[in-house]
Amino acid sequence: MIIIDISFISILYRQNRSENMLSKYGILCEVIAEGSFTKVAEHFGYAQSSISASVKSVEEELSTSLIDRRRHNITWTEDGKAYAPYITAIYAAEQALTRKSKEMQGLSGQVIRIGTFTSVSRDFLPPLMQTFRNAYPGVSFELHQGDYDEIHDWLESGQIDLGFMAEVMAGKLPHDYLYEDRMLAVLPPQHPLAAREVLSLRDLEQEPFILLDEGRYSTILTAFHDEGLSPQIAYRVYDDYSILSMVRSQLGVALLFHNVIRGFDKAVAVRPLKEPVLRRTCLAYRDESTLPYAAARFRRFIRTSPSVSQHEIPRG
Repeated sequence: MIIIDISFISILYRQNRSENMLSKYGILCEVIAEGSFTKVAEHFGYAQSSISASVKSVEEELSTSLIDRRRHNITWTEDGKAYAPYITAIYAAEQALTRKSKEMQGLSGQVIRIGTFTSVSRDFLPPLMQTFRNAYPGVSFELHQGDYDEIHDWLESGQIDLGFMAEVMAGKLPHDYLYEDRMLAVLPPQHPLAAREVLSLRDLEQEPFILLDEGRYSTILTAFHDEGLSPQIAYRVYDDYSILSMVRSQLGVALLFHNVIRGFDKAVAVRPLKEPVLRRTCLAYRDESTLPYAAARFRRFIRTSPSVSQHEIPRG
């Protein structure tokens, strides 16, 4: 003889009854737990006729009588006892699904994998991550730092969920435009060109040049080539802040983005350029329909954050 005790399941579910609607299987289990249609109707705010109709629906589905209505305390029939383990399992699974849904909406235990480059990971991302985690303490972040090509490949392979990159490199990937940043000339403070208020790319063409390595696409080289110029590349360096240190040590001149230089401009000479050299930064992803819930939530959070407009640099 199988004895099914669903009273504990019933109590757990009823603690959250204001937030949940019972299925017909849940109603049947509650009726057995309470032994009464009336009590279940009162507990969950249903009409008694609705409770009775739900139970009848399960019986019709299984083509048998599941509960003995003749007794003062409603119990399983013999057929009901045979079906009881399966019905209570469905009810338990429904509750587990509800809990999982709430957990997902709260982002508990979720990892957001992001591809990023130096200026974003140093300046743009940290305050966003902090604010998001204040709202959803259970979420964690996994940052993969690389150039635009690597970030694009990581997205395509599914290694990351979201990727920051120059918009020109997004290609066919769906993406959200975030902000535009402009490049400035960076020189040793003692450099003769530092005496000028504004510089042109031609002024820098013959100087030992420290090139920021952005991958296959180079914002800097594109700007020089558009002017019919070729810089004298002395070094190719991936990290923006290494370039700042090298310029300060008088190893050459460079072009760096405004958002990178901010806070470091006292150690080097920074001058605007006559020609606008701009990068449109975007947040790319592979497929909106398969984007993990936590990543999708963070993407929406970024798009509506005031930090985006604060990073938009006026031209000129």
